[in-house]
Amino acid sequence: MSVVKINVLTVPAEQREVLEQRFASRAGAVENSDGFEWFELLRPVEGTDQYLVYTRWRSEEDFKAWMEGPMQAAHRGGGAEGGEAPKRPAASGSTLWSFEVVQSAGPKA
Repeated sequence: MSVVKINVLTVPAEQREVLEQRFASRAGAVENSDGFEWFELLRPVEGTDQYLVYTRWRSEEDFKAWMEGPMQAAHRGGGAEGGEAPKRPAASGSTLWSFEVVQSAGPKA
């Protein structure tokens, strides 16, 4: 079964746009990784300053391989788009949640 990783990012209101732009500029950095299945950046609507970065992977090993290679390059600014690493983090805190997919459903065709 797949694994889901949710990175919970605490983002002050004045840094929201910065965070979203940084993710947009790294578009494509994860999509070609072996075992990658899905990505979503979830913006809080009310009651919290925490963004959720949702990724789904074929296996824990695929996630770890991405973390040890392409993810580090993207965060240093050496990902697919190149450029310099951001000088200041947009998030003031980060927590990683890990889950195994036990059941899944989608729309009926």
